[in-house]
Amino acid sequence: MTVRTRVSHGLPKVNGLEGPCLVEIYGPKLGQTVPLDGPVTTLGRAAECDVVLELDNVSRKHCTVYAREDGHFVRDGGSTNGTFVNDEEVGGERLLRAGDFVRLGSVVFKFLTADQSGEIEAQYHETIYRLTITDGLTQLYNKRYLLEFLEREMARGIRHRRPVSVLLLDVDHFKQVNDKHGHLAGDFVLRELAAMLRARTRREECLARYGGEELCFVFPEATRNDALGRGEELRRVCADHAFVYDGAQIPVTFSGGVAEMQTHGAPLELLKAADERLYEAKRNGRNQVC
Repeated sequence: MTVRTRVSHGLPKVNGLEGPCLVEIYGPKLGQTVPLDGPVTTLGRAAECDVVLELDNVSRKHCTVYAREDGHFVRDGGSTNGTFVNDEEVGGERLLRAGDFVRLGSVVFKFLTADQSGEIEAQYHETIYRLTITDGLTQLYNKRYLLEFLEREMARGIRHRRPVSVLLLDVDHFKQVNDKHGHLAGDFVLRELAAMLRARTRREECLARYGGEELCFVFPEATRNDALGRGEELRRVCADHAFVYDGAQIPVTFSGGVAEMQTHGAPLELLKAADERLYEAKRNGRNQVC
């Protein structure tokens, strides 16, 4: 990816004050900032754009961000794959609000605003911190955070003699989704599934993207049977959910494997045990939890 000089790695300044910007949270240049310091900022694959994104799923002049007295607006430039704000396609133009996610092809930016109290600096550092523990595509925790969380909960479980269980799940026939509907549809399925599961995640639990199309739940103080019951409930919700992308309904199910912590196990051992049960579910016909 080639980016022109308007993009920097530091906190942007405008006339000595902190200014609004876009922070790349998913794509080749994680954490990179795009200061919105002019009236017009263009993004696309063409060399004359202010921000050049050399990606096949980004159009030559993909979209434009306009600065006006009443805020910043994004307008799609007739792109092939569309411009999305918070997963809603932009029709015409749309006002950006602090914290909005702007997606062009496979790149996702977060829009940060500013005020004279330095709010943008706090938002900027919070965003950079979250980049280290969050998966950019699904907005779930990443594998790093998952392992740290699991290590803490397993140590606490051993100390207080309480159970800890995990559910490792994998989207069934995910390659077929990509082959038939395209990789953007595959990204949509993962984001939609993640949002659906996140809404059903309890405060004490952890939901993370383990890798690829694999997600992982950690259930503190839950036995294997407790986790199996939760897994079955979530599996039914997924199977009944309508995944609709670009007018086409995509059938989505997942297979899951459950494992309970042993007396002196390690996080990777527990995940390995769940992974073995996951592949058992796949061998037995998929769309089930073992």
